[in-house]
Amino acid sequence: MHIIPTTVWSTEAETAKPSAEQFDFFESKIRPLLIDHCYECHGPETQESELRVDTLAGMLTGGLAGPSVIPGKPTSSLLVTAVRYQDNDLKMPPDERLSDIQIADLIRWVEMGAPHPDSGNVGPIAQRGDVDIEQGRKHWAFQPPVKVTPPPIRGVSTKDTAARHSQRTPNPIDAFIRAKLDAKGLRPNPPADKRTLLRRATFDLVGLPPTPEEIDAFLADDSHDAFANVVDRLLTSPHYGERWGRHWLDVARYADSNGLDENVVHGNAWRYRDYVVRSLNNDKPYDEFVVEQLAGDLLDSGEDFALRNERLIATGFLVLGPKVLAEQDEAKMEMDIIDEQIDTVGRSIIGLTLGCARCHTHKFDPISHHDYYGLAGIFKSTQTMDSYKTVAKWHENTIETAEQAAELQQHQQQIAAQEKRIAAQVAKAKATLDPPPAAEAKPEEIEKQFPAETQTELKKLREELKKLQDAAPELPTAMGVTEGKIADTSVHLRGSHLTLGDVVPRRVPEVLAIDDQPPIPADHSGRLEFARWLTSGNHPLTARVMVNRLWRGHFGEGLVSTVDNFGMKGSPPTHPELLDWLAVQFVERGWSIKEMHRMIMLSETYRRSSDYVAESAEVDPSNQWYWRYNLRRLEAEAIRDGLLAVSGKLDRTTGGNIMQYKNREYVFNHTSEDKSKYDSTRRSIYVPVIRNHLYDMFQLFDYTDASVLTGDRNTSTIAPQALFLMNSDEVGDLSLAFADRLWESESDSQKRISRLYMETYGRPASDAEVSDASHFLSQFQKLQLQTNSDANPERLAWQALCQSVVSSSEFVYLR
Repeated sequence: MHIIPTTVWSTEAETAKPSAEQFDFFESKIRPLLIDHCYECHGPETQESELRVDTLAGMLTGGLAGPSVIPGKPTSSLLVTAVRYQDNDLKMPPDERLSDIQIADLIRWVEMGAPHPDSGNVGPIAQRGDVDIEQGRKHWAFQPPVKVTPPPIRGVSTKDTAARHSQRTPNPIDAFIRAKLDAKGLRPNPPADKRTLLRRATFDLVGLPPTPEEIDAFLADDSHDAFANVVDRLLTSPHYGERWGRHWLDVARYADSNGLDENVVHGNAWRYRDYVVRSLNNDKPYDEFVVEQLAGDLLDSGEDFALRNERLIATGFLVLGPKVLAEQDEAKMEMDIIDEQIDTVGRSIIGLTLGCARCHTHKFDPISHHDYYGLAGIFKSTQTMDSYKTVAKWHENTIETAEQAAELQQHQQQIAAQEKRIAAQVAKAKATLDPPPAAEAKPEEIEKQFPAETQTELKKLREELKKLQDAAPELPTAMGVTEGKIADTSVHLRGSHLTLGDVVPRRVPEVLAIDDQPPIPADHSGRLEFARWLTSGNHPLTARVMVNRLWRGHFGEGLVSTVDNFGMKGSPPTHPELLDWLAVQFVERGWSIKEMHRMIMLSETYRRSSDYVAESAEVDPSNQWYWRYNLRRLEAEAIRDGLLAVSGKLDRTTGGNIMQYKNREYVFNHTSEDKSKYDSTRRSIYVPVIRNHLYDMFQLFDYTDASVLTGDRNTSTIAPQALFLMNSDEVGDLSLAFADRLWESESDSQKRISRLYMETYGRPASDAEVSDASHFLSQFQKLQLQTNSDANPERLAWQALCQSVVSSSEFVYLR
C-alpha cells in the first residue's frame, strides 16, 4: 500500500494571507506559549509521536495521531483538545494545564485560520494516512477470486480399497495440491487405513469418537461409496451442528456473561448459540447466515413468527461482545461498542482488521480513517443498547410465538376490562356525591367521601387488577439489535469523540467497493445493504475467508494461515489458485457449507496418512504442501466430550439452557457469589462460557478467549495437561464409569481390553497390549489388597487402566 498526500488547506479562505494584526497575535501570544510549553518534546530536536509544532507545516501535517491543527476548526484540532484536557489520554502539556487565558488564545488563533509567518509559503500539506486505492487493489486479497481450471492430475493413489472406491474421478483439490507437490519434488503419503480415516472424520464432523459398531460397519463396507456414505451420515447427525457451531462461536466471541467491569449474565445468549447449531445442521446457505446475523431484523418474514424470531435471534451476533457497562462517558461507551462490532465483522467475515482505522488511517491496509467512520455510521444508526446509564443495558428483541402473542393480547384485554370496571364504579360513586367534588380535588380525597361499601368494593377490584398485572405473561426475548436513530458519523480524531472532523456518509471501504458503493437509503441504517454487499458473490473476501476457515477446521491450518487477517500483514495463501477455486465453487454451489465439507473430505489430500517420512520432512518440515495429513491434538471440547462418550455418561440432548443465573444477574467477579457449575454431562458447547471465569479444563487445553474473536486457536503442549488427565477427580470419575461400562458389556477380560482400545483409539488392542494390560490389572489388584482392604481391587484396577488409556497421546490426537 502506498500512502499518498492530500491537501489539508484547500479553500480560498484558508489560504488567504494573514493580516498584520494576526501575525502580531501569533508572535505575541502563540509562539511564546509554544516555545515555553511544547518545543521541548515537539520541537526541532525532539519530535515525540513524530509531531513538530515549531513550524506551520509540522502542525498541519501532524504526527502519528494526525494533523494537530485544522485552520478555522478548533473543535477538530487535536492541539486544542490536548490543552483543554478533554481527553484523559491526550493532555498537553502533561505536567500542568495551561491557564484559561492561554487556552482561549490558542482557540482564537485556530479560529483565525492559524495565521503564521510561514502562511502562503507552505504550499499543499501532505496529510498522513490517505491511501492509494488503485495501488491497494493490487493486493491479492482485494482482487475478486478467479475461476481457474484445475491443473491436469497425473493420477490418484489407489493403494487401498477405501481410497480406490471413495471417488470415481480425481478430486480437483488433489490436482492443485499435486501440482505443488510435483513442483517441490515431494511424494505424497499413501491413504490412511480405514480405522484411522473413520476416527479422523468422526471427530472432525461431530467431535466424538466412532463407536465399535460404526467401525465394524465401515470395515465391512467394500463399496466404492463407503467413505462418502460415512461423510454423509456424519453431516446429517444433529451433533454436526454442535461441532461446527463451536467453530463459528469462536469467531462470534460467544459468551454467557459480559465480563469486564460488570460481569452480568447474558441470560439469553444461548438462543443465539442454538440458532448457529440449527443453521449448520440445516445447511443454511452461508450468504443467508451472514445476512441474518447482520440484519435479520430488517428482513421481511411476513406472518411467519418462527422465521421472524429466528432472524431476530441471529442479530445477537452484533451484541455478544464484552462491554464496559459502567463507563461514565456515554458517548465513549457507544463508540467503543461500535468499534467492537466493526472489528468483529471485519475479521470474522472479510478477514480484515478494520478496527485499526478508528484512530487514524490503517497503517498497513488501504483502509482510511474515513472508511472506518463510513462503517461506523451504519452501526451508530443501529440500536444495540437500550440504556447507557450505569449499569448499561443491551437491547433484546421480543420473540414471542403466535400463541404467546394471542395469550398476551387476551391478558391485556382482561386488564383493560378490569380498569374499565373500576373507572365505572368511581364515576358512579362520584355522581352521588352532594355537593359534587371540586375540579381540583385529588382522586384519593374524593374517594374518602364514598360510602364504606363502595370503598371496600373498589379495594377488592384493585386487588384483582394487581393480581392480573402481576400474572401478565412474560414473553421470551433474545439479545439482538434493531434500527436506531439514522445519522452519519463524524471522523473522530485520534478515535476520540471529543475532537470531531468531517462527517462521513455511511458507506463501505472504498478499496473493496470495486463495483461502486452499495446505495444506502437515507432512512435506513445501511446494515441490510452492507450485508447484501458482503454476500453478493462478487465480494473479493467473503467466500475466500469462509472456505479458508473450513480448510483450517479440517487440516489444522488454513491455506491462508492468518485466518482472521487477509490484509497486507497477513500471510499469503500457500495455494492461491486452490483458494480461489474453492471460493468460486462455494458461491456457485449455493454457499453450501456441507458441500464444501464433502469436497474437502473426499479428496486424497484429506485421506492421506499422517506418517512421518524423513525425506519429505527434510524438504517440507512444516507440511505446507500437504504431502501428509497433519497430526493434531483435539480441542478441549472434543477431549471432554470424548471422555464422556466412552464413559457412557454423555447426555446427547441438543439445545437449551443450563445456566443457573437469571438474565442480567451478576455472575462471578470479585464481589459476587460464584454459582458457576461445570459438572454437567451435556456436550461442551452447552457448558456456560463465563468471561473472567472460564471452566478450568477449557483454559488448560487452549480454549478460545471469549472476549475476542478467535478463528485460530493456539495448541500448546504443557505438563499440566497430562497431569489433569492422570490425576483430576473429573477424569477419575469418568474412568471409573468407563470401567463399570466395560465390566457390564463384556464377561471376558481380554474382550474388555479389546473393547477398551476400540472405544478409545478406534482399533483393537495388539497382543502385546493385551498382555501388558492383563499384567497391569493383576499387579494393581495385588497392590490394592495390600494397601486398601476395604476397596474393590478389581474395579479400581480397571479404573486405573481406563484412565491410563484415555490419558495417552493416541486418545487426544488425530492422525
